Amino acid sequence: MKPLAVSMGDPAGIGLELAARVWAAREGAPPFFLVGDPDAFERACARIGAARPALRVAQSAAELAFKTDALSVLYAPLAIEETPGEPDPVNAEATIGAIARGVAAVRAGAASALVTLPIAKAVLHTADFGFPGHTEFIAHLVKDDAWPHARGPVMMLAGPQLKVALATIHTPLADVPRALTRERVAHVGRVLGETLKRDFGLDDPRIALCGLNPHAGESGHIGREEIDIVNPAAATLRAEGWNVSDARSADTLFHDGARRSYDAVIALYHDQGLVPIKTLHFWDAVNVTLGLPIIRTSPDHGAGFDIAGKGLARADSFRAALKLAWEMAARRSRA
Repeated sequence: MKPLAVSMGDPAGIGLELAARVWAAREGAPPFFLVGDPDAFERACARIGAARPALRVAQSAAELAFKTDALSVLYAPLAIEETPGEPDPVNAEATIGAIARGVAAVRAGAASALVTLPIAKAVLHTADFGFPGHTEFIAHLVKDDAWPHARGPVMMLAGPQLKVALATIHTPLADVPRALTRERVAHVGRVLGETLKRDFGLDDPRIALCGLNPHAGESGHIGREEIDIVNPAAATLRAEGWNVSDARSADTLFHDGARRSYDAVIALYHDQGLVPIKTLHFWDAVNVTLGLPIIRTSPDHGAGFDIAGKGLARADSFRAALKLAWEMAARRSRA
């Protein structure tokens, strides 16, 4: 398989430090190349006290050459030198360009998958980014690529003990009931089910659906969304052959015994899914984009401007994102 592409994220954040930390102690990590600024990567190595790295800089994906003793870098230069902890809109175009070049490398077959280091959305919006975040931008870049399955993007957070897909993501809580429809919930179920089969190797994935209301509505006594939306969506999915539960009370769905009854959960709003995943996997959860022609994973945290340059950033989630992307790409290559 080809190495993974790693886009540099916001250069003033902790992303390049994570890449430097994993590269400096790369035993056991999947092979990867960086899409970004080689000088910025060298500065990140110096900030964490790592030796100056040997780099092989390529101007195009076709020029990439991989050696175990040097890190290949697909060139995406910064406009100005970064200042750790102080994101600069001047470098927004470079951050966006690194993502786009990483996607292009995967589409061209030069990389097996893309792992994105954290960005700062507010900074990118100063460059007329035009997308809510990574997920939507990457989906846009591959929108014309053939894909015979249910198309995302759908966001899933994954750890060794729990996988949670989201029916709504950064939707204000007051707007969630209006955003939920039978088709939306059913579509997330299809994307999740196909991903679990194709990319996680589960022949008959078991999916649990969260209810929206306390106690999953108590038969309509505490809200009707379960009756009108969630359970009909589950019935549609079961009619298509998917092993999906009706709405289950979220307050009893995430303990040890309950987790043995399913392979993944669909949460209906952001905190319903992220509170349990971050309780179990605060350091090593992975953000996975489902339903796209390319594989994309990311550390499940932000750019960490408050600790950038201080040598405090932990690379657990980035290592997990590399590992999961590699495993998913291996399964696709065998399909």
